[in-house]
Amino acid sequence: MTRKRGRVLVAGATGRTGRLVLDALADTPFVVRALTRDSDAEDGLRARGADEVVVGDLLDRDDATKAVLDVDAIISTVGVAAGLETIRGDLVDGAGVVNLVDAATAGGVQRFVLTSSIGVGDSKGGLPLSLRAILTAAGVLSAKERGEERLRDAPLDHTIIRPGALTDAPATDDVLVGEGGDSVCGSISRADVANVLVRSLFTTSTENRTFEIVSRPGLRGRPNHLVDIQWEPVPRVEPAD
Repeated sequence: MTRKRGRVLVAGATGRTGRLVLDALADTPFVVRALTRDSDAEDGLRARGADEVVVGDLLDRDDATKAVLDVDAIISTVGVAAGLETIRGDLVDGAGVVNLVDAATAGGVQRFVLTSSIGVGDSKGGLPLSLRAILTAAGVLSAKERGEERLRDAPLDHTIIRPGALTDAPATDDVLVGEGGDSVCGSISRADVANVLVRSLFTTSTENRTFEIVSRPGLRGRPNHLVDIQWEPVPRVEPAD
């Protein structure tokens, strides 16, 4: 992947964050491939800006391999909501991300940006105890930690983004970035998260690092271990004369 060309896979493209990632990749000089499990979603994803649509389930290794064919970079927004259905088998947050990382490694993918969550691993203190108990019981936090660990161990340039509680509010463009586990606590809009995910692709200083993010308006308590990231702009297609 270069600043002017490449193919970007958006995994979880039909989710609320994934759709906003497609928006953030609009008008870029990159081929955008959307991955979805919903065979009826193709028209909607193409209308949102996807150049290619692949239907597949990341819990199937063959589908993961198919999804990454000729891909240069991946933004993964896959995840499940906590509920009874999440404790009946493997979760895409864990087994699915592991399959995607393994396929990306075998396929020569250059860059991988993963959406995780505050509350995973050393960031447990950033999640309210009541919510942490629900997600722990459902197996979500352990699944996400498994996905994070597989990506860190892979020979891929990666960035792991752990957002706080997600909202559907408009983007604030005022994001606090923590690094070091229990760094920030609070909420952030999905639109802000999508912008951070896409800009991470082009900001080399984020490579092989894990960040916790909340919006400044959504911050709760006092932040620790904040870092100042000089985000690179997302390249856009120049308008025709």
